[in-house]
Amino acid sequence: MNDAVERHYAIGDLAGKIAASLRTAGKDLARLTTVDLAAYDEFHVRGRSATLDLARGMELRPGCKVLDMGSGLGGPARALAETYGCTVVGIDLSTEFCNTANELSRWLGLSASVTFVQGDATAFPYEGGAFDAAMTIHASMNIAEKGAAYAGVHRALKPGRIFAVYDILQGEGGEVLYPVPWARDPSISHLVTAAEMRELLVGAGFRILEEIDSTEASTTWFQKTAARTVKSGATPAGLGQFLDSDAAPITANQVRNLAERRIRTVTYFCRS
Repeated sequence: MNDAVERHYAIGDLAGKIAASLRTAGKDLARLTTVDLAAYDEFHVRGRSATLDLARGMELRPGCKVLDMGSGLGGPARALAETYGCTVVGIDLSTEFCNTANELSRWLGLSASVTFVQGDATAFPYEGGAFDAAMTIHASMNIAEKGAAYAGVHRALKPGRIFAVYDILQGEGGEVLYPVPWARDPSISHLVTAAEMRELLVGAGFRILEEIDSTEASTTWFQKTAARTVKSGATPAGLGQFLDSDAAPITANQVRNLAERRIRTVTYFCRS
């Protein structure tokens, strides 16, 4: 299963492709900002604004150490490091994503603050309260053994600290329409309902402080994204232009899945 997930996200020379796209857009790689990279490295629903919304509930402070489970290309981790002065360790199943994330951090001069390592979320190597906070953004859709992953995060956190979860869940509107960004078919898609998510988090030892459903805001965001794509006639600059040749149907399916509540976007703030 892990091999299938890695293959889904495999692109090849991703850092080189991002660099070329940025240069085409007129960007100087020696003067990049995290905002310049947001379209590539914050490719979750609602992008950077969702990252900062999540961060505001994580009780971050300068010097704290944060774990990012399913860190992707590292945009959220870099946003936290830059905004709050914390250090972040990201874990992701994709070796290519980790290598690219470390390269993007080097471009931005943030290598001392953020580190990305390849690893399985269900087998964290961290124990005994190594982290002051933890987050995960749009990662659980590809994780079958979510209970093991969340239990590992709980072990890695100091007692009483925040685990912030922003994920795509199964909605009440019917089966998901594929392809979607995290899967071309159901074989590597492992969505759970909000009720199941609550059980998983509590079962891992967390106390849920708040549950926020942002599905309506996500629907509006995706509808605007799709409208811009149709108007321009081209795939917008960003990771989507590299992930799949079927970017248009993927976006269309996401809009419909959200609008029909086949999927939901939900945030949980939990205390260890």
